[in-house]
Amino acid sequence: MSAATYRAVQALGGGKLEVVERPLPKPGSGQVLVTIEACGICHTDALTVEGGFPGLEYPRVPGHEVVGRIAVVGGQVSARWKVGQRVGVGFLSGRCGECESCRRGDFVNCASQPLTGIHFDGGYAEAMIADQHGLVAIPEEFSAVDAAPLLCAGVTTFNALRKSPARQGELVAIQGIGGLGHLGIQFARHMGYRTVAIARGAGKKAMALELGAHHYIDSAAQDPAKALQALGGASVIVATASSPASMGPLLEGLKSQGRLVIVGAGAEPLQVPVTSLLFGERSISGSNTGSPVEAEDMLNFSLLRDIRARIETLPLERAAEGYAKMMSNEARFRMVLTIGAK
Repeated sequence: MSAATYRAVQALGGGKLEVVERPLPKPGSGQVLVTIEACGICHTDALTVEGGFPGLEYPRVPGHEVVGRIAVVGGQVSARWKVGQRVGVGFLSGRCGECESCRRGDFVNCASQPLTGIHFDGGYAEAMIADQHGLVAIPEEFSAVDAAPLLCAGVTTFNALRKSPARQGELVAIQGIGGLGHLGIQFARHMGYRTVAIARGAGKKAMALELGAHHYIDSAAQDPAKALQALGGASVIVATASSPASMGPLLEGLKSQGRLVIVGAGAEPLQVPVTSLLFGERSISGSNTGSPVEAEDMLNFSLLRDIRARIETLPLERAAEGYAKMMSNEARFRMVLTIGAK
């Protein structure tokens, strides 16, 4: 990056990514310019790279697991944000401040929520403009590479558990040991839950136990719901897999008044047996990442408990390669672009 230009990897739609050099932008009112140290590659980036998000305009720079430092502060920015400060930017990157959700303090569900890498350029770049309301303070104890994937996968699984009805000592299951699930297992264990990992194949057991699971259920060898009931029934099941077809049958593994929390996204509809909801008064909910201050809570908890994502790194110019590896489920478990990482 020069004083006048910066490199970025922009999406053109249809899966195409290209490296370009752009004029360095200046922050407007309420904005900062961030020089980027690292950016995670997330499955949600497919909305930008492949297309499909309504009204998306190209070219657009993907990336919403961004860590860097403030280089320039625009006008009307709070004094808490200073030049040189380490910050992050997640998927939910601001708020309108006017809709009913915002007026009630529910910023995650802002009706006009700006999304990083979709409504404006994201972190597959050496620099980006960010709204002050979307900034996350990053502890200096974290490396940029370690902090980046926690800003999406981390806060998503952290909030799904923290906001659930499960209490310490109760049985909690994490379905899937991937980019989300491998963090969910760590959070569940360190939050004090009796943790069960559910995945397909006996080969994932060792990894699940290493991450902190107390029990492992091979969904290819046994019915996960029956296996959970044999352990006493789960208070909460966090479904991180991208296959809704695998989620509905898990309901029977919940104890009475248990909850299935969905954080994994898939295209097909979720199918559930209504009787499993009625008898046992079970429920289903979704959990959508988190606000910047919730991300800060998650980072502080991760520091206290030494929770980290398992990461593979690539330089910015190999972003297309990293994206392809993520999309083919070959990443173990999060891909991170090292841009100015320290």
